[in-house]
Amino acid sequence: MPSNANRQFLDFEKPIKDLIDEIERLKHISEQKKIDYTDMINKLEVQILDRRKEITQSLTSWQKVQLSRHPDRPYTLKYIEKMTTNFVELHGDRNVKDDKAMVGGFASLNGETIMILGQQKGINTKTRQMRNFGMANPEGYRKALRLMRLAEKFNKPVVTLIDTPGAFPGLEAEERGQGEAIARNIYEMIRLKVPVICVIIGEGASGGALGIGVGDRVLMMENTWYTVISPESCSSILWRSWDKKEVAAEQLRLTADHMKGFGLVDDIIPEPAGGAHWDYDEAAQILKDRLIKEIQMLKQIPAEERISNRIEKSGKMGFWEDIAVAGSNQESNTFNEDQQRNIS
Repeated sequence: MPSNANRQFLDFEKPIKDLIDEIERLKHISEQKKIDYTDMINKLEVQILDRRKEITQSLTSWQKVQLSRHPDRPYTLKYIEKMTTNFVELHGDRNVKDDKAMVGGFASLNGETIMILGQQKGINTKTRQMRNFGMANPEGYRKALRLMRLAEKFNKPVVTLIDTPGAFPGLEAEERGQGEAIARNIYEMIRLKVPVICVIIGEGASGGALGIGVGDRVLMMENTWYTVISPESCSSILWRSWDKKEVAAEQLRLTADHMKGFGLVDDIIPEPAGGAHWDYDEAAQILKDRLIKEIQMLKQIPAEERISNRIEKSGKMGFWEDIAVAGSNQESNTFNEDQQRNIS
């Protein structure tokens, strides 16, 4: 977790930054002039916590998108580090190469062995390039499927952590079958005989998220988003400009509250006040406790019933209306009469 001096702040976090700057100023004066400002600093720290709570209570959809992309936000490997022990990373799809944007392996969660995997973004310029900004190629999704099948072989639960701006859209990715790899994962994940829990910990964009996003439980962290397209891309398509990205974010209904309301995710996991980037340990502990609970519940359900429930849940997603068209019955009857005449 970055120190206060190294933290990065979004525009709407400026009131918190001002309070932190004031604390740093008082600490500096205290060291220089040997004056005790402990009481004042403690009061400011309480104000910071209050401001963090206030900010997250009134966020717009676009601000939640910004929080999901916060450069200090914990990524998949950070959650693995904080939640599990004895993590053994497994590499390669046994076909093309090892995709650094997708990581995974066996780990111990509260004494139980699980398979945990997810997209990994970089923490600086060099690692972001190495991880391809969390955008997996086909070999990344094939690696993920190989690991999930390995978990099934040894009867171990699967946990996927989703955080991607989308599957990599490059020419070479399409040549190697990006669409087929994602579709295959969706098909195979529905049929896995072990418990599968999917958690959106940051960005959940398009097929990049769906490729590891089918499970018995699909959960979202509080300040994340999940939809078919990013607000910027949606804005560029509809308005030929990124300037309407805030409007697009609202219209896409992409936040955790909306997704739960639509029945596309099962539940929302709360984050520390102000967002997961403020306290890695607390964020990981909240997620860990929920995963332990869900795994224990799912293990009580027979494998075939879990698979049946997954299929049923996926089939119920989405909603629509039937609109009666004036004269439709008459047209249908006329069509049937014409058919009868042609037959006779």
